[in-house]
Amino acid sequence: MTDHFDTIDRLDLVGPPTALQEMPRLKAALESMGVDCPRLLVKREDLTQTAGGGNKVRKLEYLLADAKAKGADTIITAGAMQSNHVRQTAGACAKLGLECVGLLFKTVPNEAPAYEQSGNVLLDGIFGAQIRTYPATANGRQVLDDVLTEMKAAGRTPYIVPVGGSNEIGCLAYVRVVREMLEQAGPDTSIDHIIVANGSAGTHAGLAAGAALYASGTMVRGISVLNSNADKVRETTASLASATIALAAPDKEMSISSSDIVLHDGFLGEGYGMPTPEMAAAVRLVARTEGLLLDPVYSGKAMAGLIGLIQTGAFSPDETVIFIATGGSPGLFAYIDSFNGALAEVETVSA
Repeated sequence: MTDHFDTIDRLDLVGPPTALQEMPRLKAALESMGVDCPRLLVKREDLTQTAGGGNKVRKLEYLLADAKAKGADTIITAGAMQSNHVRQTAGACAKLGLECVGLLFKTVPNEAPAYEQSGNVLLDGIFGAQIRTYPATANGRQVLDDVLTEMKAAGRTPYIVPVGGSNEIGCLAYVRVVREMLEQAGPDTSIDHIIVANGSAGTHAGLAAGAALYASGTMVRGISVLNSNADKVRETTASLASATIALAAPDKEMSISSSDIVLHDGFLGEGYGMPTPEMAAAVRLVARTEGLLLDPVYSGKAMAGLIGLIQTGAFSPDETVIFIATGGSPGLFAYIDSFNGALAEVETVSA
């Protein structure tokens, strides 16, 4: 019998299932600090095969399938200046022959040339997206309405992809990832916890919906990286997860409440896109133990959260924890000042 979920249209932008890998050297490094560490696995969503990789490619498989079904020829989306989502949308549109209009808002108080010109911003241009920038004070809804009106007047058929790809269509992608991880882990491995950055809430919501449908014993833990209002984040995540379940499995009478959403909000720092010492330390540690690059905005803070939880005894040594590496390493080039210590360690040898 075919699962209804498998009948929902999606494009192939990801390629083969991304790897689920052990992190033995990270585990050993943490244990050397005198803490009990669970089994650590990483789901390599940085290895999706479009636009440099990342978790948004997953969501775009469903969102752009919906756009094409509706006859769209122009995709409009938005994000912060160093948006991983806009970069992945630009690349996916290039692959599919769609026009991409990316609206970038200067919501992070960073005016360094590297932040405004390098990293994801550079790649947006290389992918051929039409990029427009706005001050943090701009009314995002009005900007979007104005661009939508402009595109329609120009004879285009636009489709709006929400910030982060985070609606119930995009969230379907991470229902799929839960099933994928269960298959990769095998019947003898219990996935006790999943750790993921919670920004626009969609990836966390999709994982929560997937766990509710297919892995009820798994706790999905979000690390808040965008909004300091934890109650609001839980409400948004729960609402998205419930809407995703309704779309993925309309025959199931299930919903998720905000009390079901596990969110850790102590790792945000001064705000979205603002580096923390814990993030920089986590990025360095994972790079130097596993050869894995995390980004400074999402997965770096999520890993700082995971390490903090391990250090406070949140997990037992016999549990299995999967960390979702959501990609975004191009953003490292926009945050040079956060890693000057690493640059200082490079030894210059004259010929």
